[in-house]
Amino acid sequence: MTIPQDSRVCIDLHCHSTASDGALPPEALVARAADMGVSHLALTDHDTVAGLNAAREAASGLGLRLINGIELSCVWRSHTIHIVGLDFDESAPGFVAALKRQNDNRWQRARLIADRLGRLQVEDLLAKATQVAGGDVPGRPHFAQVLVDEGVVPKTMHAFKRFLGTGKPGDVKACWPELDEVVEWILSAGGIAVLAHPRKYRLTATRLRSLVADFRRSGGQGIEVSVSGQSSGDLGFVAELARREQLWASQGSDFHFPGAPWCELGRIMKMPDGLEPVWHHFRQPVEA
Repeated sequence: MTIPQDSRVCIDLHCHSTASDGALPPEALVARAADMGVSHLALTDHDTVAGLNAAREAASGLGLRLINGIELSCVWRSHTIHIVGLDFDESAPGFVAALKRQNDNRWQRARLIADRLGRLQVEDLLAKATQVAGGDVPGRPHFAQVLVDEGVVPKTMHAFKRFLGTGKPGDVKACWPELDEVVEWILSAGGIAVLAHPRKYRLTATRLRSLVADFRRSGGQGIEVSVSGQSSGDLGFVAELARREQLWASQGSDFHFPGAPWCELGRIMKMPDGLEPVWHHFRQPVEA
């Protein structure tokens, strides 16, 4: 769990705030990142840029550079895949319209989750989950917290094990757009499309190679090579995928909440040599 490729520059291009499923508000997240020595941070909330303005204001007062970021959900051969967008124009009209459609998809999914958990007889489940989400679209972690608060389960892990995890009633697949469409959204807004945490999809090596090749053919430019919590073997395998498909290399903690040392802000394994960093291609390149 090392970070710096340079003692003066610490780059984390994947993390989450309360604007999606993170535990810290954007301002607190940025403050924590600064405390951890992060110099360049991308806030990549799921399918929303709602936290960027607050994060940007906080970053400007701490001497930390904030890069526009988002983590978009899509589908590839029936698998839900996540694409990180970096350094895009958040006000681009086509991008704004695309996020509106994505937000509608998330609300549809939230309503379906609430309906499927109706047998638990938790009054106003959707409204309570929305409140936990700070008034935004609730995801499974927010529903899990309500089940804890209502005494249905003792801990959120039990909520996932019994009701919300893979194959359980609350495991609702959203109607996400196709991979190539999401990549195009990012490119049309002047951003860089990065395949997020490729080893988390539990694909075989052969299928992962196919995913990475399809992503590249769709216009994808980068891949997360170094992600907190992965093994050195996975790091090497993904680095080889980056070289094979000539993708720029990205890195990030995928931070969601404090107290988990395996995914702490800025604590990222050193990138293997011989890769082209994605941050060299930002509109204001980072030299590290």
